[in-house]
Amino acid sequence: MKIMISACLTGINCKYNGGNNLDEELMRQLEGHELIPVCPELMGGLPVPRIPSEICGGVVMTKNGRNVDREFREGAGKCLETARKEMPELVIFQPRSPSCGVKQRYDGSFSGRLIGEPGITAALLAENGFRVIDAEEFKLKAASGSKEASDRNQGQ
Repeated sequence: MKIMISACLTGINCKYNGGNNLDEELMRQLEGHELIPVCPELMGGLPVPRIPSEICGGVVMTKNGRNVDREFREGAGKCLETARKEMPELVIFQPRSPSCGVKQRYDGSFSGRLIGEPGITAALLAENGFRVIDAEEFKLKAASGSKEASDRNQGQ
């Protein structure tokens, strides 16, 4: 299966703080699949490291008040172009990110509070018909699927 994935989840150092969100369990679950790593923030021209950003009143702002909305939206557009070219069957994104959050993202107050809204790139890809899921949900579904398969095999 062809899967587009947040680059940080694969161990690429593209997070705002210069690190990554390598998820070894997720990487094990994705072995054998064709992965297409993307980082919308880098694709939009933002550096690593960078000041943390959140969506504030519909506009992406850094913690110190700089408007980076154009860069976020440009990166989202480039991810959409990549998705249209590669046609992944699934997109797995980093939870809570202002770009990649699927079901939740930080609320724009830089206080750690979450709201039930997607990030810019996740929303754009979903609006364009791509199946987008966050990494935590994927792992839960994969684990429950493995348990169900195991239970079925034991019953035979």
